[in-house]
Amino acid sequence: MMNPWLLWSAVSTTARLSTVLQILIFLPLTLATLSRHAFLLLSLLLCIHSLIHGTLHMFWGSNAWSVLQVPMHPFLLLVCFNVFSSSVNPSIITATELWATFLTLMGPLFIAMEGLSSLLVAQKAGQEAKKLLERGEVFQFGLLIATSVTYVISAWWIVESYPTAASSPLSSTLLGVALTTFLFLTFIGFWLRRTNIIESSGLALFIAYNVWLCGFDVKAFLDPASSYTPLLSNILPHFQTLFNFLINTLPKPVLIGLLYRLFILHLASRILPTIGADNWSQEESDAEWDSRPTSTFTRILLTYRQTVFVTVYSHLLLLDHSSQIWWRWMNIFFTLVIWSIEILVSSDEDVVTKDWKVD
Repeated sequence: MMNPWLLWSAVSTTARLSTVLQILIFLPLTLATLSRHAFLLLSLLLCIHSLIHGTLHMFWGSNAWSVLQVPMHPFLLLVCFNVFSSSVNPSIITATELWATFLTLMGPLFIAMEGLSSLLVAQKAGQEAKKLLERGEVFQFGLLIATSVTYVISAWWIVESYPTAASSPLSSTLLGVALTTFLFLTFIGFWLRRTNIIESSGLALFIAYNVWLCGFDVKAFLDPASSYTPLLSNILPHFQTLFNFLINTLPKPVLIGLLYRLFILHLASRILPTIGADNWSQEESDAEWDSRPTSTFTRILLTYRQTVFVTVYSHLLLLDHSSQIWWRWMNIFFTLVIWSIEILVSSDEDVVTKDWKVD
């Protein structure tokens, strides 16, 4: 007989996976088949639902909430289809426009969080590398090879992406400035002994990833006005048409950017409680550890991760091809600026900084 705990874990895991897939499909599907306002309404309803779900989970934590919310997303989708099947109330249009403005204003915050999280993960990798270096020459040799491979992959990735990423004089200039700045910051960090090759190679990979996304073909981005065939007339009799539609509805650059942003935020949320803003003692109790501001922020972020998912995804879907490119360049330069400040301002006498750096 199957263990009830294993059965319930499988059910709750399936429910969470179903929730993610529903959000991934329903948002671009609504944008492609109905209208921008319908998409914004569904995004707003999903965000409100995720806030309620996160709050309930915070006060009454249980996997049952994951199962109970599964039918909510199809219900909200049907609500949007029903609302926009006839004349729409002007108040709904106003609410969706306000939500669109909010998502637009949140753009810089999303970029800042992605850049800071990427830098934080790269620095954490440098810290962990220091521990491995103390274990002997085998680990030193392995890290040297891994770092060399990372540098080579980053360089190849940038060269491969150059023809499309630097399609205009301005883009090629930005790429040259970004690479020059990165090299200078790397040499300065090495000279000041405030960075290491692990951290530098991680940021090189981050730059290559953003340059690669800048080189995506404009046709790969979502264009609800012309890129997709009508779905409503085919949804019942033609399942193959539906299947093909869903594949084409999920814009690959947006999905890649979404997965990276959520993944890097998740990693950063796990790292934040280990650093803190003050010189915390290494032998604090669990209660003192949990009382840190970073630990509280992490708990809130993880509790409302579905809200973050919906807002980030909605913002990415609203951006057109040119906006995606400019946000990528801003992400690169913002991260380089923060890295330069961290290199120049950090003190050798700072205990926390010493723990984070590899001499």
